[in-house]
Amino acid sequence: MATKQPPPLMKKHSQTDLVSRLKTRKILGVGGEDDDGEVHRSKISQVLGNEIKFAMREPLGLRVWQFISAVIFTGVAIMALTFPDQLYDTVFDGESVNSKIPIRLYGGALLSISLIMWNALYTSEKVIIRWTLLTEACYFGVQFLVTTITLVESGQISMGAVLLLASRTLFILISVYYYYQVGRRSKKI
Repeated sequence: MATKQPPPLMKKHSQTDLVSRLKTRKILGVGGEDDDGEVHRSKISQVLGNEIKFAMREPLGLRVWQFISAVIFTGVAIMALTFPDQLYDTVFDGESVNSKIPIRLYGGALLSISLIMWNALYTSEKVIIRWTLLTEACYFGVQFLVTTITLVESGQISMGAVLLLASRTLFILISVYYYYQVGRRSKKI
């Protein structure tokens, strides 16, 4: 029995064959643009993600502000949990506290938010940083409104309350500023 030998295989040089290279890249899903206009150089960069795309140039002072916020939230939370009378007295100047439970619950909530702030300090993900800044701005805004309404209802304005309102306004402005700075698209070089 004579078997017929297959013809010798011809080696194809895909480096020189442009059509073959384009077909191969199309099959692999490489070289096309994604939704953000990024061109992927390899399938690995598509699967793993393009780190350059997610890298963020941080605004000056962002980490300092995150640290200060975490310290403020932690400090006020510990004060509300351990010394609710003194915290209330500082803001509302001389009025006595009917019940310590609401102030301690406030301290527990602040302690939870402070844990989020401490964890956000160590992340480089833009979305997490923006959410924590938005959380801060909302918290300070609500605190500003509640304190203002309470002061108007009671008719007493203390120096501690005015200082609190002024600091909350400043904190809102700083948090909103960094929120928008982190959200800006970086210019491509």
